[in-house]
Amino acid sequence: MNTPAESPRQRLVSLKGILPFLSPHRRLLMYWLVALAISSTATLFFPVAIKELIDQGFRQGGEVDSRFLLLFGVAVVLAMATAARFYFVSLLGERVIADLRTKLYAHLLGLDQSFFERTRSGELLSRLSADAELLRSVVGSSMSIALRSGITVIGSAVMLFITSPRLGGMALIGIPLIVMPIALSGRRVRGAAKDSQDRVADANARAGETFNAMHTVQSYARELFERDRFAEAVMRSLGAARKRIRMQSLLTACVIVLVFGGITAILWTGARDVMAGTLTPGTLLQFLLYAMIGAGSVGALTEVWSEVQRAGGGMERINELLGETSTLPIPAQPAVLPRPLRGEVRLDHVRFHYPSRPDAAALEDFSLQVAPGETVALVGPSGAGKSTVFQLLLRFHDPESGVVSVDGLDLKTLDPSALREAIALVPQDPVIFGTTARENLRYGKLDASPDQIEAAARSAEAHEFLLALPQGYDSELGERGARLSGGQQQRLAIARALLKDAPILLLDEATSALDAQSERAVQQALERLMEGRTTLVIAHRLATVLKADRIIVMDHGRVVAQGTHAELVAQGGLYAELARLQFDH
Repeated sequence: MNTPAESPRQRLVSLKGILPFLSPHRRLLMYWLVALAISSTATLFFPVAIKELIDQGFRQGGEVDSRFLLLFGVAVVLAMATAARFYFVSLLGERVIADLRTKLYAHLLGLDQSFFERTRSGELLSRLSADAELLRSVVGSSMSIALRSGITVIGSAVMLFITSPRLGGMALIGIPLIVMPIALSGRRVRGAAKDSQDRVADANARAGETFNAMHTVQSYARELFERDRFAEAVMRSLGAARKRIRMQSLLTACVIVLVFGGITAILWTGARDVMAGTLTPGTLLQFLLYAMIGAGSVGALTEVWSEVQRAGGGMERINELLGETSTLPIPAQPAVLPRPLRGEVRLDHVRFHYPSRPDAAALEDFSLQVAPGETVALVGPSGAGKSTVFQLLLRFHDPESGVVSVDGLDLKTLDPSALREAIALVPQDPVIFGTTARENLRYGKLDASPDQIEAAARSAEAHEFLLALPQGYDSELGERGARLSGGQQQRLAIARALLKDAPILLLDEATSALDAQSERAVQQALERLMEGRTTLVIAHRLATVLKADRIIVMDHGRVVAQGTHAELVAQGGLYAELARLQFDH
């Protein structure tokens, strides 16, 4: 997802993506701007108060007390306005980035499976965290500093001319010398900043992948190998960061030398004017303060520009994600599934390749009809296309040709969410969320009552072991269900599907992780669940599908045979060979 470095104009365009997130917070934005105007005015008035103190307060009979009181009053106003500015802009940054992250997360949830097949989860997390944090810094800090510094630079330049037109003219000549390095180095800093962010995302993705596979990593004793791989990714990230930091450091040093060199030359000229009596000491001090304020603001702008470069990279990466669209078109007026749903499932001459594997057909001229309430088992060697049938029925993908339909309605005419509400899935590898057992079960039916949750758990033989947990159903199960055994996780997933009570049931070897005693009990529960429902079962262990109404034998994405267990064994062929391998010892 990397893109080449953009021009300065394109960088600004990429940052415009954050403007829609500012509009809902107009009042907060207005409060910030008012506080900013007051603090900037107070800052620019400070040198005037100092000049009055020097030239008037120290004169014979001068009002020293009133001048110091004026100076203190300016300081109080500056302090209050600065505190208000910081509060409002910081809160604005937090709210804007909260909205941005929420929108990005919601957008990602709406993308199809092909996107997640080609994108690492660690990279997405980096967008949601590191890149969003860069933008929070810009909105909550850098934006305020940039605007305040810009106002202060302009105000200081105006006051420099008012204070001393001659010295102000000299300062004007030096401004292009300061701005030029910023403009010339901006593109290179921007490219280095984006490269640095990409390398951080790579390291995060590497770590996330390893953490998700920690069981495999430790079982193969590959901790040292993974540590070295992560260290290598971190070093690449560090190298990119070092390049960015070096460029920013050189830019900062160049600007400081030019700024203070110019101030020194102007002060030398001003000192000669004071000695000649054409300029008062207070006026020279006022000019010096405006020059320092202006120079400090220019220096702040150089640092902010670097932050903007980095944030431009972050926003560009986020814009890439927000620009991603699902390849599953949802019709403007989707067809409505009948209620109640009969549960007839058809796949007619379906052809499909996974986007990540375009050279190998997952299904080729595949046809299947499942009558309402019928139980059909899909068997065959690994890679035969069994799981692909489930993927298409859930409309995670659309077939390249052919039609997949439910109750005569082409799935392409349906809203995927409405379709999936009518289907319950029990995967081979159950997904357990890092929350309580009760919340994991409620995922099947969000408004389920405690009695319904317990009934589903009892039917799946999960009630006893859930009660035995420290807090029963309210026990935390750990990340990916780490506190449960494989069989317990599977029974929890079955209970979740039982609770959903959908008219179409997809079982991907749902009893594969159970011991013999639990398998028998759960098989009985599944038989009760399957009664009156259309059920498709992916079976690797043929003993689990002997009672299926039909068995579909698949190989290389095609139907090669179908019938009952006895009929298929009598026919010989692939199924008979699979049965011999599993039943004959």
